[in-house]
Amino acid sequence: MVLINTVKELTEKLAETKKKGLTIGLVPTMGALHNGHLSLINRARAENDIVVCSIFVNPVQFNNPEDLQKYPRTLNNDLNLINDKVDFVFSPTPEEVFPTPPTEQYDFGNLATVMEGAFRPGHFNGVAIIVKRLFDWVQPTKAYFGEKDFQQLVILKDLVKQYHLDLQIVDCPIVRESSGLALSSRNARLSAEDQKTAAKIHKILEESKSIGSVQDTKKYVISQIQNEPAFKLDYFAIVDSETLQPITSFDSVDHVIGCIALYISNVRLIDNVKYK
Repeated sequence: MVLINTVKELTEKLAETKKKGLTIGLVPTMGALHNGHLSLINRARAENDIVVCSIFVNPVQFNNPEDLQKYPRTLNNDLNLINDKVDFVFSPTPEEVFPTPPTEQYDFGNLATVMEGAFRPGHFNGVAIIVKRLFDWVQPTKAYFGEKDFQQLVILKDLVKQYHLDLQIVDCPIVRESSGLALSSRNARLSAEDQKTAAKIHKILEESKSIGSVQDTKKYVISQIQNEPAFKLDYFAIVDSETLQPITSFDSVDHVIGCIALYISNVRLIDNVKYK
């Protein structure tokens, strides 16, 4: 594994790789790596000649300064965890990535106005800024993202389509604790008791698959979440998996997903469930 801190070194190293005609798998992360990230890295390793993992806590995708400040940073542990699994780790400073304040504005239409877009203004533009720059610098064959951030996944596929980028976005399944709690770097900020409580999110979502109509399913999930005093719900939405727009009937579209965001002890968690 080679640790790289500058864009210049990254592009130079990967130019050599490209000349040899080797395929490159990119796994963009914000660090605090866990088994969910490792599943992306292992998939990239299996499908590409070269694997690049970026570790960068991207300031421009945080609309809450306190969340940015508290985001776990564990670079040494991360490097030990992936040492023999990747070829290059790109871990730049914010000044390296943004020598001047970024001004890019991306338009994802209705994909970015619902759910996370409604509750975290500017978030997806910030995500697109860093991901597009990584794509330009690394020029990967494939880039790997987890399905836990489902809305982000749909938006990044739209980014690739809009800019005719020559790469494939690979979606990877959610990895969970044995309790059902979706793995997240933010889980490190939860107490053992909160982690146990947070595992109820997945249980409630799974139970909701057998409720019936869209309206009844939403009512069930919202009431179950509100019955748990530790939870503070941001939203639960049942949407078309492709357009991300709310639906009123499960029969109206081919693919349906339920997405949830909530707080527990001031830590914001997201999860989802596929209905069809």
